[in-house]
Amino acid sequence: MPFLVVIGLQVLCIVHLMRTGRNPLWLTALIFLPVVSAIAYLIVEVLPGLGTNRHVRTARARAIDTIDPERELRSARDALGLADTAANRLRTADALAGLGRHGEAVPLYRESIAMTPGEPDLRSQGKLALSLFETGQAAEALTLLDAIPEPLGQSERDRQTLLRARVLDHLGRKQEALDLYADIVTRMPGEEARCRYAGLLIEQGWERKALVVLEEVEGRMKRLSRHQRAADAGMYRWASEALAGLRAKGVKQ
Repeated sequence: MPFLVVIGLQVLCIVHLMRTGRNPLWLTALIFLPVVSAIAYLIVEVLPGLGTNRHVRTARARAIDTIDPERELRSARDALGLADTAANRLRTADALAGLGRHGEAVPLYRESIAMTPGEPDLRSQGKLALSLFETGQAAEALTLLDAIPEPLGQSERDRQTLLRARVLDHLGRKQEALDLYADIVTRMPGEEARCRYAGLLIEQGWERKALVVLEEVEGRMKRLSRHQRAADAGMYRWASEALAGLRAKGVKQ
């Protein structure tokens, strides 16, 4: 093993040891037996902890989804086959919706809601409304959104408002959609609301306003790593192309 690699591994293990307060006996071993003790330290002290790290878990889940995108759907269907419950129907509908198969998800969402005792779950109704919209049933989606009580949490209200804005835009009620987008872009994490708002502004001829919104997206995008941008690569690509188009036309704030 090259000398610099050995030194680097030794230093990393010692830093980890000091920061995490592991058994101080490791320090002696790392100093006098750097190669063997460093490998042992990684196996005993570092690797087990990676399983509880949120970022590691997220990366692992994304990798699994990329390799086997229908894994959760199979698992959900297996659970539904064993127990035909509202929760298992909902899980299967969520898996289908996650794969973009909203037409198959709609009846399962309806059945799950019907099987749930008491007042229907607001989030399940919101999911049904989204799948209805994605299958071209915008009018029914809006009727459902109008019937759903306003969620208590701000983030859930904003997600519902984003869907309402998309539905209204699709139904030709452009100004109502613009008003909703203008409200939620200041609060919602991520850039979906901003990009949809900018797209509608461009469509309606408000190019200077769209430029401001897209420059905000650009500024935030530059602060993200390539890995963070990858999940919404298509959206960021559209934003970059739309912004370049506005600048090429000479649009300025």
